[in-house]
Amino acid sequence: MNWDRIEGNWKQVKGKVKEKWGKLTDDHLDVIAGRRDQLVGRIQESYGISRDEAERQVHDWETTTPDLETRP
Repeated sequence: MNWDRIEGNWKQVKGKVKEKWGKLTDDHLDVIAGRRDQLVGRIQESYGISRDEAERQVHDWETTTPDLETRP
């Protein structure tokens, strides 16, 4: 997973993030701006789960979401 690409194409990826984690607001997504560590932290905070669980969810999402890795 190339998070530099995701960060660069965050506007296109935000919809997929919102589908998976609907509690994240547009404001949250704007602050996250494609940074993985920010995404994990917001998921942890919004869903009241451990950091390890949030990391696991993001990892699972990375590996199972088709077309997540955007083209250069």
